[in-house]
Amino acid sequence: MTVDNKDKQAQLQDILRDAHLDTLAVRAGQVRGPEGEHCEPIYTTSSYVFDSARSAADRFSGDEPGNVYSRYTNPTVNIFEQRIAALEGAERGVATASGMAAILSTFMALLQAGDHVVCSRSVFGTTTTLLNKYLSKFGVAVTFVAPTDYQAWESAITPQTRALFLETPSNPLSEIVDIQRIGDLARRNDSLLIVDNCFCTPALQKPLQLGADIVVHSATKYLDGQGRCVGGVAVGSAAHMDEVLGFLRSCGPTMSPFNAWVFLKGLETLRLRMEAHSASALQLAHWLEQQEQVEQVFYSGLASHPQHELARRQQTAFGGVLSFRVRGGREQAWQLIDATRLLSITANLGDAKSTIVHPATTTHGRLSEEERAEAGITQNLVRISVGLEAIEDIEADISRGLSALS
Repeated sequence: MTVDNKDKQAQLQDILRDAHLDTLAVRAGQVRGPEGEHCEPIYTTSSYVFDSARSAADRFSGDEPGNVYSRYTNPTVNIFEQRIAALEGAERGVATASGMAAILSTFMALLQAGDHVVCSRSVFGTTTTLLNKYLSKFGVAVTFVAPTDYQAWESAITPQTRALFLETPSNPLSEIVDIQRIGDLARRNDSLLIVDNCFCTPALQKPLQLGADIVVHSATKYLDGQGRCVGGVAVGSAAHMDEVLGFLRSCGPTMSPFNAWVFLKGLETLRLRMEAHSASALQLAHWLEQQEQVEQVFYSGLASHPQHELARRQQTAFGGVLSFRVRGGREQAWQLIDATRLLSITANLGDAKSTIVHPATTTHGRLSEEERAEAGITQNLVRISVGLEAIEDIEADISRGLSALS
């Protein structure tokens, strides 16, 4: 008996509801067209042709399903949105032009003048700038708190608090926040918990299962995995994501179809890569702790890390990013960085290629000296995103850097 293609697709969707993460990373969201393509196609079109004037009107009003305009409806982008939503266990995802666009779109869609945000002090520097410099222009107030000071989180909440925002692990000090505890706090105060899951990805951590309402990603990082494209995504309930999509429809910080296709290819190897990154980073962290020129190592996989046990409960591994303080100041940190040859001096992370950077003058360079001090971003701090090279070669290159210290 021949089975209709639509029936096959429906059966596949039923199977995927109970599938494991690796299967979802390869199969979720794909619907084959009449050509029976095995790889997801790239729909490089700005607009779509309608069967009639009535069909066009119904598409624009939402009465008829289908694509309207690629600023906010594109089949390739939609596959990526469905796939990352499936991996995170969310009802819906909305893809954006960058990770910061995902954060901006979420805030702009769900907040209004007079609202208040409580944010971890240990977040990506540009997230701090977005809240302090730009959202404040629209009447949104923000209070920054130490990420693991739970009394500070509670004390910062006001009747106007609508959202709590955090990264865990944090950038670049790998601080671990108890998502369930902050999620409970958010619910008690009728607020949303938004978690940046960039460092772990759903391969290592599922914030929605732990009590978050919305998860955001810079897809540029591990979701791609090879430093090829810039993009972002937010996932959560259909109701919240409808609002975020509405912002995209009007304001346009949209992901391109080509970038969505690249991210789809990245997702297919996500768990394998994250396990490899994590294993090498853990070995490197132990090795760094033994180097006399290293003052302190920040990596939640180390037993010396203050939130190590929480990380073990909350994550399945510890990720590929670590940082450390060299003995000295900025001069010594720069000497180390400049003496490496294998590692790439770039602020990106989550790449197959290992990267090294000085956060105080790059990723967190736009913060004030006081803000950097509060976040623990010292001048002797170096961040490494451990790639997929042989760990022995990574250690040898960092040894080259340590040997150059004066």
